[in-house]
Amino acid sequence: MNDLQIANSVAPRPIQEIAYRLNVPPDTLELYGKYKAKLPIELIDEEKVQKGNLILVTAITPTPAGEGKTTVTIGLNDGLNRLGKASVAVIREPSLGPVFGMKGGAAGGGWSQVIPMEDINLHFTGDFHAIEKANNLLSALIDNNIQSKTRNLGIDPRTVLWKRSMDMNDRALRNVVVGLGGKTGGIPRETGFNITAASEVMAILCMSKSLEDLKERFSKIFIGDRFDGTPVFASDLKAEGAMATLMKEAIKPNLVQTLGHNPAILHGGPFANIAQGTNSIIATKMGLSLGDFVVTEAGFGSDLGAEKFFNIKCRQAGLSPKAVVVVATIRALKYHGGKPLKELTSEDVFALENGFPNLQRHLDSVRSFGIPVVVAVNVFNSDTEAEKKRILDYCREIGVPAALSEGWAKGGEGCEGLGQLVVEAAESCTNRFSPTYALEDTVQEKIKKVAQTIYGASDVVLSQTAQSQLKKIEKLGLSQIPICIAKTQKSLSDNEKLIGRPQEFTITIREFEIAAGAGFLIPIAGEILRMPGLPETPSAESVDIDEKGVISGLF
Repeated sequence: MNDLQIANSVAPRPIQEIAYRLNVPPDTLELYGKYKAKLPIELIDEEKVQKGNLILVTAITPTPAGEGKTTVTIGLNDGLNRLGKASVAVIREPSLGPVFGMKGGAAGGGWSQVIPMEDINLHFTGDFHAIEKANNLLSALIDNNIQSKTRNLGIDPRTVLWKRSMDMNDRALRNVVVGLGGKTGGIPRETGFNITAASEVMAILCMSKSLEDLKERFSKIFIGDRFDGTPVFASDLKAEGAMATLMKEAIKPNLVQTLGHNPAILHGGPFANIAQGTNSIIATKMGLSLGDFVVTEAGFGSDLGAEKFFNIKCRQAGLSPKAVVVVATIRALKYHGGKPLKELTSEDVFALENGFPNLQRHLDSVRSFGIPVVVAVNVFNSDTEAEKKRILDYCREIGVPAALSEGWAKGGEGCEGLGQLVVEAAESCTNRFSPTYALEDTVQEKIKKVAQTIYGASDVVLSQTAQSQLKKIEKLGLSQIPICIAKTQKSLSDNEKLIGRPQEFTITIREFEIAAGAGFLIPIAGEILRMPGLPETPSAESVDIDEKGVISGLF
């Protein structure tokens, strides 16, 4: 069976039953049908948050073969519950871009999924729509002010950095001209679209601690400059109140369940290559308030998601994981070892060993934070006994606990061994994480420390454009906030063709974006784009619905 067939083969339990297991009274739930509900922020217990066991799931460098990080996250959560631990999975909401593009949905896979899978991968509870509308309201207010004769703030249209957003992969919207149509059409200017998951509104949602904090962050959004060179913020347009109003429901985390009928909280969905790549602070704290363990994931490899999870999210939220799980697959390591994509299902221990340096680099990166590490070998049908033995032996040789993760085929039962190692790692953790850089470091120092400590780079170079923008950042007084490097997920470097463990490479920062509301700077490395395009054969071509409303083709 495929993922959708497996998901549909299990009857969900009423969401009130799942909430009951978390000691959440039914009358506090905001129901979205029978199997989805929003949780009020008031349920967060800061004292319990600090006592909980936060487990981060990250991975090696992604490959076209897939790593299954979300599948491991959900399987591990079910495995911990089978071991008698009150565990909650806390993950991101899927974006329609990947769902209809190439990557597919983000609800897990096989017997380690969150359900109702179709709802989660499509419109869910409308959070992404609210984010998009809040983002585009600000865009409308900006262009309205530019053309206004009586309330004009003197915004220089050439300096406006704020873009519109849409939750779809549409490369044609990367660069557009708005304001055409003469006097009634506004003032023409160049702008563009970001995919919703990469918008600053999404980042702000995931960094906020309350509705008031969300509104305050909206007010700090940097828009551009006036003709006299002074900065313009969203507060100058009095935008924050209306934007926050559009987000009054979206700020609440969403409760669903796994195929094992265990609780899962989904909230927010920033990508890790072009944003911070992890669910909201509110959702993570909610999980820690309601359970003893929280299993969460950060997007793509540890060089992106995990780095930002620690240096941005944990620093802001006052959180510290008790253990980190690094997901690796045999076929992905063979790909990093030089084996062609079409041949990854055939046994090749030599190629597997040649891919070990990529795993080692990620382990070194994660260990730099000072938190115990466990390797999860996500098992595929093509993996042979010799290959599975070799990777487990390798992990034993380098002193890292490792276990097979068979969540896709067996659900929580296939992750009990991994769960036991995670419990042992969490119990052994006695310290809080060590950040990669200090906030007092210069922006260049921060970038260099991440590039060298996490990516393994030899140096960092800033383009002339980036150097000029850095002066602007310093002038705005924003140089002592975290950085969120936008970089390809396909390589530890900024060149997607350099797979495995590249050596002696330089990271080039092309330009900066300012996310003052979110509270971080975005150095952009290489040719990374904030509005993806569809592949030659989009997944949308496989999605269909029959006359009875039965959906097919989602994965």
